Amino acid sequence: MDRIVTLTLNPALDKSAEVDRLVAEEKLHCEFAKIEPGGGGINVSKAIKKLGGESLAIFTAGGSTGNRMKNLLTKLGVDFQAVDVESWTRENFIIVERSTNSQFRFGMPAHDITLEEGEKCLDIIRGLHPKPTYLVASGSLPPGLPTDYYARIAYLAKQLGAKFILDTSAEPLRVAANEGVFLLKPNLNELGKMVGDDSLDVTVADEAAREIIAKGHCEAVVVSLGPQGAILVTEKKVDHIPAPTVKKRSTVGAGDSMVAGITHSLCHGKTLVDSVRMGVACGTAATMNTGTELFSMYDAERLYLWIQNYQSRYAQSSSF
Repeated sequence: MDRIVTLTLNPALDKSAEVDRLVAEEKLHCEFAKIEPGGGGINVSKAIKKLGGESLAIFTAGGSTGNRMKNLLTKLGVDFQAVDVESWTRENFIIVERSTNSQFRFGMPAHDITLEEGEKCLDIIRGLHPKPTYLVASGSLPPGLPTDYYARIAYLAKQLGAKFILDTSAEPLRVAANEGVFLLKPNLNELGKMVGDDSLDVTVADEAAREIIAKGHCEAVVVSLGPQGAILVTEKKVDHIPAPTVKKRSTVGAGDSMVAGITHSLCHGKTLVDSVRMGVACGTAATMNTGTELFSMYDAERLYLWIQNYQSRYAQSSSF
């Protein structure tokens, strides 16, 4: 049976609330804050749970915020293995201004993770039984870990026979790609930096992605285009997956929801293109909810059907 394991090295407790208007120097009355366990891989595991799947979330946890993270994940029914660290798990704050539907995101800086603590994460992955079919690393590297840490994960995934899916940015992304992964999920800006083109736009995104694949960095690239959907690029094929137009309320966790939709579908035997359709559906559905709620299964399924039907109609019309 296929198994999904996620890794989050820089988790956060996400606190979100709403106010009527943000006004400087005034005391603002918020609604009760929602508190959710967050961070790349944790969001992926939460989203997989929403899809009816199971995964193991591996993450670092420190202090009372780390303990809160564990308690919240237990209540959500997400299977996890926490690596206790000295530094406290950080917190993020999201404020939604109801009068404008604007979202203000305040990300607190990460605390250092020591090399020894980083090695504990590697040891847990090495000792997993059964071994993962898909290993997903999502999120930034915290201070204290070297830029080649994700590259070490990529090497370890090969040893375990796992397909490594990576969603990160900057130098850790480039170095990990040099080691080789199964799937990368950059946005246009990140893709441009990987190929040395800061002005990269959507018209040449498929060429840039193929350049990365040709160098042996990965088997597939999913270029995230936000409200425009995504471009799936493999060695032999390019597919543009459109996103339905929806009322955006929050972007928190949208990218992680996309990764969850892709990975969960692959685990259930779906093709790569169909899996990316589900990923786009989940990512789009996540923007429809406030704060850090990710998506509802109902929204994800109906948006997936919209994408599937839209592409089917387009394929039929283009054949005439």
